[in-house]
Amino acid sequence: MANIPLTRCQFLLPFVGILDETGAPTSSLLTKFRLPSSLQDKSDLYVPLMPAIRFMETARRSQGIEELGFLASQRLHFSHMREKTRGLIAHSPTLLVALRHACTWAPREDTILSMWIEYDDDHVRICSTLAGTNGLLHMEHLQWIQNIFSIHIVRQFAGHDWTPATIAFEARYTPSPATQSLWPNVRFLSGQHAAWIDLPISHLSLPNCRKDLSPAPHDHEDGPSGYDIVELLKLMLPSYLDEGIPVLPEVAEMAGISTRSFQRKLSHIGLTYSDLLDTVRYENASKLLRDTDSKIIDVAFSSGYTDPAHFSRAFRRIAGVTPRQFREQARSG
Repeated sequence: MANIPLTRCQFLLPFVGILDETGAPTSSLLTKFRLPSSLQDKSDLYVPLMPAIRFMETARRSQGIEELGFLASQRLHFSHMREKTRGLIAHSPTLLVALRHACTWAPREDTILSMWIEYDDDHVRICSTLAGTNGLLHMEHLQWIQNIFSIHIVRQFAGHDWTPATIAFEARYTPSPATQSLWPNVRFLSGQHAAWIDLPISHLSLPNCRKDLSPAPHDHEDGPSGYDIVELLKLMLPSYLDEGIPVLPEVAEMAGISTRSFQRKLSHIGLTYSDLLDTVRYENASKLLRDTDSKIIDVAFSSGYTDPAHFSRAFRRIAGVTPRQFREQARSG
């Protein structure tokens, strides 16, 4: 089977908007590269990636628009990501979990897109690359979008004013002085092994501060949606952590649906009951570590763990740091 790299129409819309505002022959340019002219109605559908890149660069040159990729990236928002990815990020207990979800689902944004996290001393890099495009010209258009989406994810946890110390491009490309002036105190690198941004490793344990960006549920079954169930269980399950957590069939019965329907509703939003329990336990433990002087072993028991070692491993998997390190970071500001 032939491999045709695809990208979502959503990512072409900012380029089209800029061209329309300048009076460019947008429809003719789209037709020239066999791209749909009615992209607005097809935002969640896919088009071939390579013609899309040629369209972007031809539009840039023919209209004399400097930094077209950067300008387009400034029109993108967190809401432009796929609904399922947004939902997983909105319900992630920490930035680290959100980034792992983003890495897992990246190929659903561009079919040849890969994302991963690299650790480097006290910083991490959120890296992304498009397979098979090494050496292609004009990839900075898409790499701006890749990096901006990583920034949007971090901002759900670090605040809307957060900026990375470094923005790097795989392309041989250096932003213009005008573009760089809009990112004070940010270092730009080109010719890297991937597009990436960096952030302090301590940010990985940041809690979600913008859960209002959870997508509206689309559930065709009767009864509560998967999103509704998650929110209700986050309110209810902390009451049971130190006295025996309800098993899955019991929780389904409390929700008034069958066990199978309960599992299916969570699956629709990319979660399992085990994921949800991990989140509730972590949120309970992190609150105790921040706000009390309880011993770590007592925090473990209060969070539903009978084995403190198991608690430390589970906590580190979600926060990227041990419970003791988390408490030290929280108290140091």
